[in-house]
Amino acid sequence: MVQKDPIDDPQNYKFGVFYFNRTDIRVVVPKRSRILGYSLNFANWKSYVFMLLLILAASYFIYFKGNIVKA
Repeated sequence: MVQKDPIDDPQNYKFGVFYFNRTDIRVVVPKRSRILGYSLNFANWKSYVFMLLLILAASYFIYFKGNIVKA
């Protein structure tokens, strides 16, 4: 018997966009249309840590490493 991938189940999506599956241990999952890339499993706490680190890294580089001309 072939097991269906949980990302194909529409019940695992909030508002039809955000993947939310508590039983899926993956943090990064392929999107329903796999050619469009990857998404996060918002039921996993590690995805929120990943997003926070990404925002902090982007903020650091923009604020400290940006080419801002100071008068």
